[in-house]
Amino acid sequence: MVTLTTTTAVSDDVADLIGDGLNGFNRERAGFPDERMLWIVAHDEDGSVAGGLKGRSEFAWLFVDWLWIRADRRGQGIGRQLLEGAEAEARARGCAGVYLGSFTFQAPDYYKRAGYTEFGRIEGFPPGHALVFLLKRL
Repeated sequence: MVTLTTTTAVSDDVADLIGDGLNGFNRERAGFPDERMLWIVAHDEDGSVAGGLKGRSEFAWLFVDWLWIRADRRGQGIGRQLLEGAEAEARARGCAGVYLGSFTFQAPDYYKRAGYTEFGRIEGFPPGHALVFLLKRL
């Protein structure tokens, strides 16, 4: 018999114990993930941030966490440059492809035009919309 504790936070020791346990299990079966972060930042001439992309590679795939363009700079090709830069870096890291999630009110059609294929979705997340999962093999 175990006792369950429901909470919004745990100590660093508990988080490390659970994380290390899962990572050890995964490594035994899938090998070393070679996880590396990726940031690509687009700067305007004055040095201000026009947009950026955050991702991470592991197990020979790149996941794009965020792709954002400042409102006054949208539609000017910056997103394409960031996405192409991430794909180039994924190739340099030996990745098989790139994957990401996009809400229907964000940019799934943009990613499809960029060569990404939908491989799943969660309807009603958030209510009235869907979360779309897309990938592109390199």
